[in-house]
Amino acid sequence: METIIALASSLGLATATGLNAYLPLLTVSVLSRLGLIQLSEPFDLLAHPITMIVLAVLAILDFIGDKVPAVDSVFHIIGLVISPIAGAIVALAAAQDVVAIHPAVVAIAAIIAAAGTQSARASIRPAVTAATGGTANSFLSFFEDALSFVLSLFAIFLPVIAFLITIVLAFVAYRLIRGAVRVWREAKLNRNGITRPL
Repeated sequence: METIIALASSLGLATATGLNAYLPLLTVSVLSRLGLIQLSEPFDLLAHPITMIVLAVLAILDFIGDKVPAVDSVFHIIGLVISPIAGAIVALAAAQDVVAIHPAVVAIAAIIAAAGTQSARASIRPAVTAATGGTANSFLSFFEDALSFVLSLFAIFLPVIAFLITIVLAFVAYRLIRGAVRVWREAKLNRNGITRPL
């Protein structure tokens, strides 16, 4: 049971990094610094004051930049690399006391969860930008940030709920990506002057 809870916590944190790469790291860093969670080496470096400052600066830059159309696209491309790395770090930090799970398994699962979530974000955002002229980008970005923070807290304190949220997010992302692909295909057909048969 402890193994399942630890894995749920790890996957929840990894998924949260797909929504915002820096907030889960900063959350773990602050909670560890406050003594609410314990991190062993080498993950105790997350609680170092310099690490906390760097993570806070990166989180602020990401928070601001992701609200700006065009700039957010650059952040999403960078996130395709950063999010899986951050996901693996927080996942291993969460599961580091559970010997029943091999660290490589945790890291691979975390990379898949973080990369999948980040890829879904990067796929959905252009469709939202096109549909709303970019006016909904800041709202969507704020929602992603808030969800990342809440999911991080759940992953640490209520891992089973975090795991359920992760499953729901995966289903929603799948449906949204399918819808976005359909919209892009129809737009491409319309640009080429091809009409779909009734």
